[in-house]
Amino acid sequence: MQYLILIYGDPAVAANMTEAEGREVVGEYFAYTQGLEDAGVFLGGNPLEGTDSATTVRVRNGERLLTDGPFAETREVLGGYYLIECDSLDAALEHAAACPGARAGSIEVRPVMAMPART
Repeated sequence: MQYLILIYGDPAVAANMTEAEGREVVGEYFAYTQGLEDAGVFLGGNPLEGTDSATTVRVRNGERLLTDGPFAETREVLGGYYLIECDSLDAALEHAAACPGARAGSIEVRPVMAMPART
């Protein structure tokens, strides 16, 4: 089963870090990624640019509406993700709990829906 590990955090926390603290966090994420690879569960992942670079798209009555930024006002924003493959939700939750972002933000673990083959 595939799971997305969605990493949410407060952008103000990162903005207030010193350069040394930022390097330390990046190092923790590199180590976390290596741990996922070593466990044989890593399928992919990426950090995301800040919400100031986001555009939300809606279509209402056939008209495309664009809004700068994320779709909701919230303190915690989606900052990145990992795609992993595990035998169980419990295993995915263990990997999610080891994510550095879990200490200051929150981690959402969501199963990827299995889709039937296209014919």
